[in-house]
Amino acid sequence: MKKVELFTDGACKHNPGPGGWGAILRYGTQEKEISGGNADTTNNKMEMSAVIEGLKCLKEPCEVTLYSDSQYVCNGIAKGWAKKWKANNWIKSDKKPALNVELWEEILSLLDVHKVTVVWVKGHAGHPENERCDALAVAQAEKYKNERK
Repeated sequence: MKKVELFTDGACKHNPGPGGWGAILRYGTQEKEISGGNADTTNNKMEMSAVIEGLKCLKEPCEVTLYSDSQYVCNGIAKGWAKKWKANNWIKSDKKPALNVELWEEILSLLDVHKVTVVWVKGHAGHPENERCDALAVAQAEKYKNERK
């Protein structure tokens, strides 16, 4: 399996509000930056979208090291929260419904394809790739802020 690094971040103005996501894929010396956004979204949805879109770029099963500053995404994957929620018909241990079910479904299906190791990074702390992903995400959020419903 090819070893790929995936750096991701999401941003949202007035959560919920206009938001964006950014990701960097690195394979050896090759890098690819991707980004997108939505006029009416949440920070968590943008964090998850960055992961989904990054993994969808991979053309074959890969060994992926995912770097994210989102505890929600990192714990949902690494601690198996999302799998447990799904097994409980998307009900969390506190008996409340899990949020962002469609996005978690997509992440879980991508995790079945790729071997993903999660690394949490502190946001806004000078991590170069996280800072770049944040800049990509914020630029997308700015782009969408005038399109908000």
